[in-house]
Amino acid sequence: MLNPIKLAFNEAKKNKRPALLTYTVAGDSSKKQSLEILESISEYVDLLEIGVPHNTPVADGGQIQTSAYRAIKNGIKMNDIFKIVKDFKKNKNSKPVILMGYYNMIYQYGENNFLKDCKKTGVNGLIIVDLPWPENKVFSKKCKKSSIDFIQLISPTTSKKRLKSIIKDSHNMIYYISMLSTTGGKLKVSPREILNNYNKIKKIDPKKNCVVGFGITEKTISKFKNTDGLVVGSQICKEITRSLNNRQNPVINVSKMVYKLRKKIS
Repeated sequence: MLNPIKLAFNEAKKNKRPALLTYTVAGDSSKKQSLEILESISEYVDLLEIGVPHNTPVADGGQIQTSAYRAIKNGIKMNDIFKIVKDFKKNKNSKPVILMGYYNMIYQYGENNFLKDCKKTGVNGLIIVDLPWPENKVFSKKCKKSSIDFIQLISPTTSKKRLKSIIKDSHNMIYYISMLSTTGGKLKVSPREILNNYNKIKKIDPKKNCVVGFGITEKTISKFKNTDGLVVGSQICKEITRSLNNRQNPVINVSKMVYKLRKKIS
């Protein structure tokens, strides 16, 4: 049986487009609404990243922090996040789910318990922002044994030697951080430079799926159509905030936004 993450990329390639990955924060603006957003956008996306709210993030920009603080204020816990994933998968939704967060959430929960609950509820992959290679090697192997992809992060400053080692140890997906910034910043480098760096990564191992994240918005997404996948997160969190401030339904508005994003790369 093919890995669900790999299968999602294969399907997108079959349709000659990059895979679309969306990021939303678990529990924003409520547990119920968080699930409703996932269900409403799943028709248009290939993989769904779900952020684990954190009160001291190192990579998340203002929009994602706002979403996270809303969720924390509403009392979101790790068990609630697993329930959201379980309920999403229960509704016969086969789209892969990737949890994105920080290592101390796993450490507090217990690595083995965490992976056990990931497998039980249907989590397909993990992005752990503050657990870089080679410090992540042991945990990455644990993930693989549980049939959960550990997604390695690569930045513009990653050396060629280190790049080769990270790619060699990666599973079915690599995440290329397009620029030296927190999430949601305006592109500080040209699309050409990002694509040049992306192509260097792909040359090392063309079979590994590489997605581009940070600075991908409705305005910029079409410039990166020749990649394996694109991640949009801050723009979605911003739309949830805007909708709530205007007393509108974020489920409807986010769904419309994601539909437009998909159209731009199809």
